[in-house]
Amino acid sequence: MRDHQPQPVSLQQARRLFAPWLDAPAIVLAVSGGPDSVAMMWLAARWRRALKRGPALHVVTVDHRLRPASAQEARAVKKLAGELGLPHRTLRWTDDKPSSGVPAAAREARYALLAKAARRAGASHVFTAHTRDDQAETVLMRLSRGSGITGLCAMAPQTERDGIMLARPLLEIAKADLIATLDKAAIDFAVDPSNSDPRFTRPRLRRLMVELAEEGCDAPNLARLAQRLRRADQALQLMAEGAERFLALTGADPRDRRGGWDAQGFAALPAEIQLRLLLRWLDRVGIEGPAELGKAEALLAELTEAIAASGKPGAPRMRRTLAGALVTLDRGRLRVEPAPPRRQSGRGGCTTS
Repeated sequence: MRDHQPQPVSLQQARRLFAPWLDAPAIVLAVSGGPDSVAMMWLAARWRRALKRGPALHVVTVDHRLRPASAQEARAVKKLAGELGLPHRTLRWTDDKPSSGVPAAAREARYALLAKAARRAGASHVFTAHTRDDQAETVLMRLSRGSGITGLCAMAPQTERDGIMLARPLLEIAKADLIATLDKAAIDFAVDPSNSDPRFTRPRLRRLMVELAEEGCDAPNLARLAQRLRRADQALQLMAEGAERFLALTGADPRDRRGGWDAQGFAALPAEIQLRLLLRWLDRVGIEGPAELGKAEALLAELTEAIAASGKPGAPRMRRTLAGALVTLDRGRLRVEPAPPRRQSGRGGCTTS
């Protein structure tokens, strides 16, 4: 295995990294004071200065008030932003802090505050400084939790959240290269001690990755895996969309006012496409949030068995509820509808008749 030799990110590289957002009206840069986000601010400022026209840049620091040094770090970001000619705001997470699950709660609060700041600034995008190392850690984290193909795609270069686009322009860049960029520019940055706290998952994974890298399971290969899985995921999504249209065209029954799909046509599809369609239908009509992958897989296994037995005499009708949706198989028709309100008495859940 060859060790990565850190190289500062050049202005030419920065132009390539930020080019997709050249026509954005304004961009919020989420800068915590750590090396990744400070480097992003430095590179974005250089990129914008080299343009005759381009998006307005606004720097926002979210102070989670979890560490005594956080306020000082926010002031340091404000000072550097001013030297770069960029406006800066500090937003504070003032809610009560949970006793557990602090990283996840802090992340949710941060994104909510950043989206609010973006709307106030008239920005269409928020830039976060996730790196290739972060992507690799996300792959390992989701692999350890048994995620499917979509989950193992890890972080997308751009996603929508609260009406604002979250962009990750540094997702292909190694953290070491960003630190080398700051070292060359003689720019200081903060070090968050929680990034090495073994009580949290990501720091433990970072330690583990040192040993995994010796076997070739390093950040570049894990990030490459995420890219390849994203490519496969996009192809499977297109196939699922085509399969849904096919079922709608070939399985329609004008006598059936409730709609639904031909169960045998559904059963003829590849299992992965069946699962994606089922998840899509559950999420579309369910009222209890996205269905869990494992529960959807268990439901699909029941459906497959029930469809195979549906042509036999005395085959029972199947009724299951999941994620606030009702899935029924009756007389060769498969339907997914909003589940009826649960009765106050009784245990609810899955039923079979």
